Amino acid sequence: MMVRGDPAEKKADGSTTPAYAHGQHQSIFSPALGAVSDSSLKFTHVLYNLSPAELYEQAIKYEKGSFITSNGALATLSGAKTGRAPRDKRVVRDSTTEDELWWGKGSPNIEMDEHTFMVNRERAVDYLNSLEKVFVNDQFLNWDPENRIKVRIVSARAYHSLFMHNMCIRPTPEELESFGTPDFTICNAGQFPCNRYTHYMTSSTSVDLNLSRREMVILGTQYAGEMKKGLFSVMHYLMPKRRILSLHSGCNMGKDGDVALFFGLSGTGKTTLSTDHNSALIFRGRRSLIFETPSSLEQFWKMLCLMNIPEKLITLINPLQNTRAAYPIEFIPNAKIPCVGPHPKNVILLACDAFGVLPPVSKLNLAQTMYHFISGYTALVAGTEDGIKEPTATFSACFGAAFIMLHPTKYAAMLAEKMKRQGATGWLVNTGWSGGSYGVGNRIKLAYTRKIIDAIHSGSLLEANYKKTDIFGFEIPTEIEGIPSEILDPVNSWSDKKAHKETLLKLGGLFKKNFETFANHKIGVDGKLTEEILAAGPIF
Repeated sequence: MMVRGDPAEKKADGSTTPAYAHGQHQSIFSPALGAVSDSSLKFTHVLYNLSPAELYEQAIKYEKGSFITSNGALATLSGAKTGRAPRDKRVVRDSTTEDELWWGKGSPNIEMDEHTFMVNRERAVDYLNSLEKVFVNDQFLNWDPENRIKVRIVSARAYHSLFMHNMCIRPTPEELESFGTPDFTICNAGQFPCNRYTHYMTSSTSVDLNLSRREMVILGTQYAGEMKKGLFSVMHYLMPKRRILSLHSGCNMGKDGDVALFFGLSGTGKTTLSTDHNSALIFRGRRSLIFETPSSLEQFWKMLCLMNIPEKLITLINPLQNTRAAYPIEFIPNAKIPCVGPHPKNVILLACDAFGVLPPVSKLNLAQTMYHFISGYTALVAGTEDGIKEPTATFSACFGAAFIMLHPTKYAAMLAEKMKRQGATGWLVNTGWSGGSYGVGNRIKLAYTRKIIDAIHSGSLLEANYKKTDIFGFEIPTEIEGIPSEILDPVNSWSDKKAHKETLLKLGGLFKKNFETFANHKIGVDGKLTEEILAAGPIF
């Protein structure tokens, strides 16, 4: 029998004072993790769907390194792990997932067997059973009520509970009363390590997904992002089975109701462009920030104060390493709640091209959209990582390779099918360099990129005159109001034409080499779609 309440708060008669959830009366609650009786949670005190204020209190009183900042946010430490551990994330390979998931070279899915999962599961449950209290959240994924996923998160720390309170869709008190059996359950043992001598284990950290059991087990890491990204992976598996395309993207809606999707890796401007003040934000893929200096952290706090975010915000403080902040989407002034909208009219792929050879904007046909969606290109510039002396191409399939479960071509085919059905247009927007590579040319002005995005939103860019480029075969506009025409075709802005051609060929070669991983995967019976996608890549 499990009763909500803080066991540390004793009355004079020795009884506990219950910690009530929003609008909830005291009740018996049993967060079952399955029908296996030997691996069930048996603890007595469950702190169920506590309010942010109650979670603040739990963190401040019982979790070392937690404090409230001057603007009212909760700050805390995630321990030794200050980021995700992709090499320690595993997926059970069984009869259900054997033929469905993407396995092998290039895949983020590292396999484990059912037995090893159950060993880790038992270890996590045993640890949680040893605690005086655990935190439980019942929440939803997906804003569409017809395709809503019920998820239960069982964790050892208040900050984990608050983080997921911010990240997921919070049920109403009435919805909590009738929540029933969850569709997916996370068992987060936090700092408690896995046994490194267990089969498949390579460290004391293990993040395990079992799609057949609809469960996730976390051992040896207190980094809260593992839960969010784990559920993101789960949605990348469940939604396509319902013919719903799940995407790692930003999304906003213009004043006339036109929706645009924004794909892009870190540093491409996805967050900046999708949260434009002229548009309503429907969804942004991440709510995280990296601060390299104390001054940049101070600037962030000032920004939070301007946004009037005094509560329901949790910040994971890892000094000088990786500071991240999480807050509910409704705290963003122009957020659209609920986060739903009509079908997108535009699909925008963002690349920060430090080689300086991609046009500021290119109109893509469906095959090109699939090719560049699968490629997921951007470039790191010198100085961003140790050892990088010149621009370095980075590719991440579907702009989120770490989280996709199926082969990238399956997501690309679904994207193209939906774009064709809805009459959407694909665009490749370069937010990187012009007039030369990094160190020679200049970064394309944000004001120019905003004018491009505005022209896409308004539909005026579709009416422009276009010409075709060499190698990549892009359709590029000859003029856009408010933007110097010479920068629209990169070759015009390079003083060294020979260097431009050499750099363009170099980048094209990098695209081809990266795409070798996907070239042998056939879509459909005859594989014609695969051939069409390959033909949409650079030709030389």
